[in-house]
Amino acid sequence: MATYEFPPMLIDAQNELDQVRADLRTLFKRVPWSVEPMDAWETHENAWRPASRPASPGWDPEDAAEIARLRARELELAEVLVCHPYWTEFAPGDVLAARDALKHQREQESASTAS
Repeated sequence: MATYEFPPMLIDAQNELDQVRADLRTLFKRVPWSVEPMDAWETHENAWRPASRPASPGWDPEDAAEIARLRARELELAEVLVCHPYWTEFAPGDVLAARDALKHQREQESASTAS
């Protein structure tokens, strides 16, 4: 497996992106299913895939603002990671493997320090 010397800025951006996405997952688990208030609903009895949702009060304005902030930061970080000049050092076919290695660097570091 190839090893890479990632710029610290890329490592930091990837770590922050991982944290932002974890924060979003946590928030999405906590907020109601609908952004706006919605009545409860369910599919009719002959639906091929029955589904239903309880009534939703909608998102709290503070939660909506935090989700918007985190989504904006997620987009900024993704742009930094994808558009960084570091990737121009690679042949087009090798960028995917290098990018994947960056995504999993923290896991690899943990595994190497544990052994």
